Amino acid sequence: MRIFRILYFKELKSYFLSPFGWLILCFASLMQGFALTATFKEFSDNAVAESLVSVVFNSPIFNIYFLFLFPVLTMRLFSEENRSGTIEGLLTAPVRTWQVVSSKFLASYTTFLTLWITAGAHFYLFTALTDVPPPFTNGDLVGAFLIIALMGMLFTAYGCLASALTSSQIIAGVVCTFILIFHMFLGLIPNFFGEQIPAADFFNFISSPRHLVDFTRGLINTGTIVYYIATAVFFLFLTFHILDFRRWKP
Repeated sequence: MRIFRILYFKELKSYFLSPFGWLILCFASLMQGFALTATFKEFSDNAVAESLVSVVFNSPIFNIYFLFLFPVLTMRLFSEENRSGTIEGLLTAPVRTWQVVSSKFLASYTTFLTLWITAGAHFYLFTALTDVPPPFTNGDLVGAFLIIALMGMLFTAYGCLASALTSSQIIAGVVCTFILIFHMFLGLIPNFFGEQIPAADFFNFISSPRHLVDFTRGLINTGTIVYYIATAVFFLFLTFHILDFRRWKP
């Protein structure tokens, strides 16, 4: 565990002690602010039946933000090591492959979760600054942040796999973006072709947009939680084997 902690904090420092990390934080805060501001305007202009939390987290701005965040957050994890040649030194050191993969994944995931501290503050600042009863419940907010954490876990695992496949950060970012688009598209297939198509139940089950809507309404499903955790573990397993193959390749 000592080696894991060293690797984890090394990766974490690369986010929070570099301009790159603070640029990500600024970008995240800006996009969260845009999404919240647009929703405030919608609430002031029209009567909205949904809660503030549900409308914010299902807005187009939020979806665009999500699409760009993970490639930026994860594209350098392994690709930079591959490009500079330091991955060989890391893999030949007395360090296990799972320690390398898990430390990089958890550092990136911790950074992702940290970005949502400001988002949580935004909702309560709305009530404090406007003196208006909050148009959401604590249950809405808990459900929203739970699904965001679960989606972040899986999407960070996607980024780890994409970064492990190449020595180019740009290519890693593009591959991660395509994986995310494909993931979102699968969940929207019943919307395009109707609920009567074969495997519609499967596509609904893996649909992140549907999960986002349900959880932000406080409808928490344990099957969905298991799906995200299991799928994230599977993609980290693939990343592990890609690096392990490189480690033992003659």
